[in-house]
Amino acid sequence: MGKYVVATDANFQELINSNVPVLVDFWAEWCGPCKMIGPIVEELAGDVEGQAIVAKMDVDANSVVPATFGIRSIPTLMVFKNGEMVERMVGGNLPKAVLAQTLLKHA
Repeated sequence: MGKYVVATDANFQELINSNVPVLVDFWAEWCGPCKMIGPIVEELAGDVEGQAIVAKMDVDANSVVPATFGIRSIPTLMVFKNGEMVERMVGGNLPKAVLAQTLLKHA
């Protein structure tokens, strides 16, 4: 299992202003598809260590950032580069290879 960052409303801006791309998984404990993709996201965190950052944000514990980005269905995964959102993916059936390719093309 990789080392992912726990994203919060408080640390989000600093997190996405990284000099490497950042994948943020917006999820909730009660979300079935989130539980399907969660382990894949966590594994990806280990695979891309040093090249990118992988973070997870619980939408029940953090409401400001998800509202800012208009997140209405989860899981929603977003890639940020230099503080700007560059990719948005929705759904729990995204293969790890697709997530890695989408993230690392911004590295």
